[in-house]
Amino acid sequence: MYRSKYQHLESIIEQALNEDIGTGDITTNSLIPESMERSATMVAKANGIIAGMEVAEAVFKYLSPQIIWKPFVRDGDAVVKGTLLVEMTGSFRALLTGERLALNFLQRMSGIATMTHLFVEQVAGFGIKILDTRKTVPGLRLLDKYAVKAGGGENHRIGLYDMVLIKDNHIKVAGGIKNAVEQIRKVIPAGMKIEVETNTLAEVQQALEMKADIIMLDNMSNEMMRTCAETINHRSKVEASGNMSLERVREVAATGVDYISIGALTHSVTALDISMNIKNN
Repeated sequence: MYRSKYQHLESIIEQALNEDIGTGDITTNSLIPESMERSATMVAKANGIIAGMEVAEAVFKYLSPQIIWKPFVRDGDAVVKGTLLVEMTGSFRALLTGERLALNFLQRMSGIATMTHLFVEQVAGFGIKILDTRKTVPGLRLLDKYAVKAGGGENHRIGLYDMVLIKDNHIKVAGGIKNAVEQIRKVIPAGMKIEVETNTLAEVQQALEMKADIIMLDNMSNEMMRTCAETINHRSKVEASGNMSLERVREVAATGVDYISIGALTHSVTALDISMNIKNN
């Protein structure tokens, strides 16, 4: 069985193949002899940043471990339309059966990396980090977040377990920011970061008083974010969130925040156009 550095990749591919193949690829298996081999290539059909090469490789090698995989690019590489990404040789059945799934992974992950790179370019020079969110495809979070890093972004918390994020509903239930932070500090592991979501300057000041590690400025105007960042004055890290676009993000970066989190990196991704072609032997 092909092994990968990606955590849980084997189970992700297994589930996806079961969904696609079911009891078998009836068309391919009816037309292609089991012993027949062919070569194929993948080519970028648009400019972008590549992510997911090993995932695509794992799909084919799950189906046939003997597949020979010869990549010409690595994750994080910028490509232009027409760039040859990989050449592969082996079982013709495996190449045809795995084609769509491998492309689905590679195109989606490359689309995420490409969009992330565009945002990173927009904030160049400000020394801030572009962050992802939990708005990922269920079951594919680790791949989505890997693709963000391939595009030059950084990962926010992976899930609900590795960092505290006190949001407005938590604050309401606890009876305020002070109560929420105090209750959480009694039970979380030492060193775990606490982030507090704020919507007003008064809430920012409360989060400051409680020494939150990160203060999120949620859905604020650029002017309000600048005021809040000046009030915080580097006593906590500052994250801007909500309604971020390529047109707006540079202005947000100029307000003095440390991070900008963008759900659209993963929830509204446009796949990078990549094609696979079987060579005629």
